[in-house]
Amino acid sequence: MLYQSTRGNSQPVSAAGAIRLGIAPDGGLFVPAEEVFVNPGELALMAGMSYQQRAVRILQMFLTDFTPGEIGDCVEGAYGAAKFDVPEVAPLEKLDGHLYVLELWHGPTCAFKDMALQLLPRLLPRAAGKVGEDREIAILVATSGDTGKAALEGFRDVPGTRIIVFFPARGVSEVQRLQMVTQEGGNVHVVAVDGNFDQTQSGVKAIFTDPAVIEAIDRQGYRFSSANSINWGRLVPQVVYYFSAYADLLARGEIRPGETVNFVVPTGNFGNILAAYYARRMGLPVGCLVCASNRNNVLTDFIRTGTYDRTREFYRTISPSMDILISSNLERLLYDVTGGDAVRVRGWMEELQAKGHYRVDGETLEKIQSVFWSDFAGDPATMETIRRVYRKYGYLMDTHTAVGMYVYERYLEATGDTRKTVLVSTASPFKFNQSVAAAILGEEAVRGKGEFELLEILSRVTGMPVPGGLKDLDKKPVRHTLTVAPGEMKRVVQELLTR
Repeated sequence: MLYQSTRGNSQPVSAAGAIRLGIAPDGGLFVPAEEVFVNPGELALMAGMSYQQRAVRILQMFLTDFTPGEIGDCVEGAYGAAKFDVPEVAPLEKLDGHLYVLELWHGPTCAFKDMALQLLPRLLPRAAGKVGEDREIAILVATSGDTGKAALEGFRDVPGTRIIVFFPARGVSEVQRLQMVTQEGGNVHVVAVDGNFDQTQSGVKAIFTDPAVIEAIDRQGYRFSSANSINWGRLVPQVVYYFSAYADLLARGEIRPGETVNFVVPTGNFGNILAAYYARRMGLPVGCLVCASNRNNVLTDFIRTGTYDRTREFYRTISPSMDILISSNLERLLYDVTGGDAVRVRGWMEELQAKGHYRVDGETLEKIQSVFWSDFAGDPATMETIRRVYRKYGYLMDTHTAVGMYVYERYLEATGDTRKTVLVSTASPFKFNQSVAAAILGEEAVRGKGEFELLEILSRVTGMPVPGGLKDLDKKPVRHTLTVAPGEMKRVVQELLTR
C-alpha cells in the first residue's frame, strides 16, 4: 500500500514513510493510493472479536509494510488493561431503543485522542527504522486541548523521539492546561501560544514546510514528524472504533447484518468524523454522518453551502476542543470526493491560505451532502442538553458530547430518520467538570468553587469515580511555563531542540 499527497506534488511513499513524515513535503496530507474493502463476512467475524483483534484486522489492511506480529505488539501495548480502565476499550452504552453512546475516553488522559495516541508512539519508531531513518524524530503538535496531553503521555520517554506541544494559552480548560504543564518525561516540551488554536496550528504547519527550519534541525540531528491527525498513523487507528461499534451492535443482536447505522460526531479538526467516512468507504454499513459543531460553525456552513470561510469571529466556548476555524482533515475528504483531483484540492487550499475562504463546485458539494448532515450548538443549548440527558437517562455527558446530542436531536426533527444511531462521546464529563457541574447542579452550586473541588462534588452527586488521570492533578508540580507569540514558534522549536 502506497500513500500519495492530496496536493499531488510529492512522490508516493510507503505506510511507514507516511507515518514517519507526518505531512507530505508539498504541504499536503497523505492518503491511501488504493481502496480497501471489508466484506460482510469479515464484519460478522468481528462481532466475536475483542477490540484488540478488531484493531489488528483493520490496521493490517493499511499498514502493509508492518508484519502482523509488529501490529499485534503495538496494539497489545496500546490497548491493554494497564492503559484503559475497561476491558472493552471503547464501550457502547445504550440510551434508548435507537440511540447508543460510544465512549472513547477510558484511556489515560480521559479523551478520545488516547485511542490513536497510545498506538502512534509504538508505530512511529518502527516506521522510522523501516525507512532507514537514523536521526532523532522531533514531533510537533498543535492542540486545542486533548491531543496535547494524549501525545505527551504516549511519547513520554519513547527512545529516539522528542515532542514539543503548542497550545493556545487561553483556549483550553484548566484541567487540560494542568494535564499538559505538569507532564513528566525527559523528552517532552510544552509551550503556550498567545493566540487561538488556528494560529497555533498554522504556526506548526509553517514550521513543517519551512526549508530553513528543516535544514537547521537536520544539522542538529533531527527529523520532523507530527502526532496531529494530519499524520496518517494518527488517523487510521480511529477507523477501528467505528467498525468496533458496529460489531458490538451485531454481537448484541441490536442490528441485523448489513443494517445501516448513523454516526453523530462532535467535530473540530474533522479527523474523527473523517475516520467514520473512511470506514463507510471500506464497506461499513453507514447511513448518514452527522457533523456536530459548536458556535465556531465553519464546518456546518461549509456542508450546507459549499463555501469554507475562516474569516469570521472566533469564539471561546465551553467545548474548547472544537474551537477551530481551520479544519485540516477536510482536505482529505475533498481529495476523495473529487476522485483524487490534486489540482483542484491544491487550488482550494491555496485560496484558503491567501484569501481565507474557498468555494467548491456543485458536484463536489452534492457528493458531500449525500453523506454528511450538519448543525451546531451554542453554549446555552449545550448546557441544557447536559442537564436534560442526565435527568432523562441518568447519563452524564461532557460538553462536546452534548453538542453532538443536541445536533442529533435537530437531525431527527429535520429528517425523521430513526435508524439506529451511535453518538461518539469524545471526553469524560469530569474533564470539563465546571460546565458539567453547573449544568446538573445549577450555577449557584458551583459559584466560587475550583475545578478540582468540583471533581469531588461531581463524583459524590453522580456516584461516578474521578478518573485516575485527573485525580490530584492540581497537586502536581508545574514543569512547563514558557509562553510565546505565534511568530516566535519557529525560533522556540530550534532552541528547544538544542537543549
